[in-house]
Amino acid sequence: MWRNKMSDNKACSCCGDTVELAINNKDINKCPICNQFGKTVKNTTVKHLVKAEFSDSVGGMNYLICMNEDCDTVYYSKNKEIHFSQKQVKVPIWFKKDADPKYACYCSEVTIDQVKEAVRDKGARKMKDVLAITGAMKNSNCEVKNPLGVCCHERIQQGIDEALAE
Repeated sequence: MWRNKMSDNKACSCCGDTVELAINNKDINKCPICNQFGKTVKNTTVKHLVKAEFSDSVGGMNYLICMNEDCDTVYYSKNKEIHFSQKQVKVPIWFKKDADPKYACYCSEVTIDQVKEAVRDKGARKMKDVLAITGAMKNSNCEVKNPLGVCCHERIQQGIDEALAE
């Protein structure tokens, strides 16, 4: 089984739904633009995050998200016939170069900088402290708001860890 660093946590249930974060070999496919591995994303996520003028072309299949920070492609179909660029989605993709803002929590629109500020400037040391200070994860609807379609808990924890290490 292949995993990327976003997949070390096996599951998250903050949104009321347990989501398997591991990627099986059968789910791996390469981006048609940069030839890097992608991660499977549910069709529902893609439909909600592409701009309205592209929603009809999404269809009924699941997609992959290109995890390469330098590639302009965000979502692409497994058959590689359909792909959506950063300009064709509604939100900045936090792990892509030049994303602005870089959200840690898309549902509550909390940035990674706000998470780090809560740690550095407001004394937060644990997840519960950051959530109380920033309001992250209060409006959970991760499947349709987070570009990966999963809970942001892991991304928030990364921000906490980075701020503590600074």
